[in-house]
Amino acid sequence: MLEQLFSTDSDITLTILRIALAAVIFPHGAQKLLGWFGGHGFKGTIGFFTGSLKVPYVLALGVILIEFFAPILLLIGLATRLAALAIAVVMIVAVFMVHWRVGFFMNWFGAQQGEGYEFHLLAVGIALALLIGGGGAYALDAFVALR
Repeated sequence: MLEQLFSTDSDITLTILRIALAAVIFPHGAQKLLGWFGGHGFKGTIGFFTGSLKVPYVLALGVILIEFFAPILLLIGLATRLAALAIAVVMIVAVFMVHWRVGFFMNWFGAQQGEGYEFHLLAVGIALALLIGGGGAYALDAFVALR
């Protein structure tokens, strides 16, 4: 079972997808955990999730940790399938809890209240490709699978 979880081939396409997903999710996690990139940091994010969104503390903590650490795992290609699955779940939940009511499009021109779900849909699509294919070339998963 572990072999299937970590198995991958040397497909460079998967590597590109893995790095791209890591690059777009990590800043969101860093905003939530560390307050980087104009974020509110851990305390502010926990307060928003548990207060405004009524998300239980443990789930809010899970979102913050997934959005911060899963992209790091993706970047190095370790536990790629698990990291991708975790990101996909977070994105799907975010769509249904917050973004669905806004509509499809991002709020490029400030004409709507909030952001649509197009970003989330792309992230889920990339995550599903990684879940199916693994980490690709230069992923540490290949070394784990060999053991």
